[in-house]
Amino acid sequence: MSLSGMTAALVEAWTELRIHKARVLLALVGVALSVAALTAVVALADMARAAMAQGSEAQSGRPATLSVSAYPNDGSPADVMALRDAYDATVERYAVSHASMYLPTALPFQFPDGVAQTETVVVDADFGTMRRVNLSSGSWFTEADSSRLAPAVIINEAFHARLGYPDLAADPVVEIWNGKPVNAVITGVRVNSWADEPAAAYMLTDAYDRLGTAESLTGAVPMLELWVPEEIAEPLQHAITADLAAQFPGMQPNVYRSDYAAWGDPYAVMTLVVGGIAGMVMLLGAVGLLNISMVTVRHRVREIGIRRSFGATSGRIFFGVLLESVVATFAAGVVGVMAAVAVVQLPIVQEQIAFGITELPPFPVTAAILGLAAATAVGTLAGLIPALVAVRVKVIDAIRY
Repeated sequence: MSLSGMTAALVEAWTELRIHKARVLLALVGVALSVAALTAVVALADMARAAMAQGSEAQSGRPATLSVSAYPNDGSPADVMALRDAYDATVERYAVSHASMYLPTALPFQFPDGVAQTETVVVDADFGTMRRVNLSSGSWFTEADSSRLAPAVIINEAFHARLGYPDLAADPVVEIWNGKPVNAVITGVRVNSWADEPAAAYMLTDAYDRLGTAESLTGAVPMLELWVPEEIAEPLQHAITADLAAQFPGMQPNVYRSDYAAWGDPYAVMTLVVGGIAGMVMLLGAVGLLNISMVTVRHRVREIGIRRSFGATSGRIFFGVLLESVVATFAAGVVGVMAAVAVVQLPIVQEQIAFGITELPPFPVTAAILGLAAATAVGTLAGLIPALVAVRVKVIDAIRY
């Protein structure tokens, strides 16, 4: 069909929609609702998937995160400083852009009810980005915090509560009892990872070293975390293992992927289930529209027969009926997508999706495109059979009708 013919068919289809707008409106309500449901389900599933991925990244790192460690084969104390020097050399040798030391330990903090050994994780500034650390107030460490005379610490909400919820803008100091009191500055408060999480803190590696406690840790072996592109994770894992084995013959290096995607996408099943549900929703809408389209064509036998008597070709009749369905469902699709966006952007919905994550996933454009594409496809399929029926109408049918 030529461009002028296609344009004429589109204009004709739009005219027919205006003439039969009451019937068309009733036919398209189901399509609009189906598209809205499809778009909303796909969008919510995609956003929930992104939110769950962020939660997994907070626990185990972004894809791909390599955890590097080494332990003496004979159980003797490890040379911590030599191991850390090897870690630093590894980061520099392989030009890793995001890397962090990781040392779980405990430090004695002064609380209103006394001094208590408190879970503390010693990290570098990149750790916040690598693990998507979610702060309720303040800010994550910067490189400048490494040179503070008073060590910077980031505490969790449980720690803040145990301190009595002091105003950290006016009084950000907490004492560490390391033989003598050392004032530390609280620069941020992390959201609790679970409801009953005990008090915990983060401290930078350099600040921890200046406390003079590293030498007293006989059993604590630091680990190194590297955030690298997924395509090089496996070869880099083997290379680092070989490097550490050569540097420390008496130690067992352990390099592995610790992120949630190390063994494939754990959310693939959810995607398939949501896709199946969305397909069923659209199928129900398509069946309803097809039934109404067939009835409509039966009622237009006289009109189609008269048009054939005036020289309308089979192609013109076919595309006229088909495009009438496609144009109508596309318009319904636009309305359905707009309704889905409005529902998904409601604050109560956003709060449920964003609970416990650092970055709210945006409304996925792919869901809107899928909704419009599905509406157009439904219109094409629902209009195809009626269009074929319309082509078979003859002039004599109009006389007999």
